[in-house]
Amino acid sequence: MKKEEKTKITKERILSAAIAEFGSKNYDAASINNICQTGQIPKGLLYHNFNGKDDLYLLCVKECYDKLTAFLKSQSLQSSDVKEALQNTLMARQHFFEQNPLYANIFFNTILQPPEHLSQQLGQLRSEFDQYSAQCYLAVLQNLNLRNGITKNIALEYFLATSEMFNRYFQKKAKQGASYQKLVQNHEDMLPALFDIMLYGIAKSPAE
Repeated sequence: MKKEEKTKITKERILSAAIAEFGSKNYDAASINNICQTGQIPKGLLYHNFNGKDDLYLLCVKECYDKLTAFLKSQSLQSSDVKEALQNTLMARQHFFEQNPLYANIFFNTILQPPEHLSQQLGQLRSEFDQYSAQCYLAVLQNLNLRNGITKNIALEYFLATSEMFNRYFQKKAKQGASYQKLVQNHEDMLPALFDIMLYGIAKSPAE
């Protein structure tokens, strides 16, 4: 076996063990020791291929967001019915997480319990997912009559700002010690209502 192939296999084995670790714990609770134990990997070999915990965590986050975004893009989610289009997107995301529970934990930890010292890198890693979400929102707007003075750009900025505040609300709850599983469930349960408010808070009322 060539050296390059052996190195590739070693890195894949380490990354698989890291996904298992970060996919079952939050960033703070995860450890290099557990990754080495799970993958039966000598610690020296791990550090020969990766810089450490932050490096592995960010690679796991990247794989999570890349695969989630690719999956969503492969689905036929658009509909002329606004609520149906939103429901399709949320159900597709839920289906992906049901099939990939380790990625689900990584995803929600980046939202609810992100390590603050990696916030910039996490923002960069989720940029393609955020762009896809924004495109879906803009596609939904095509089927709405916006209020006078509300442009698609204004509506998009409103969507981005509201989404950020929504996630920060749950981050605050997480820091206050709220149950992680309950926060995840509440986050997902509240999303349809949030989207409904974001959309119909900018659309024309029947009287206009």
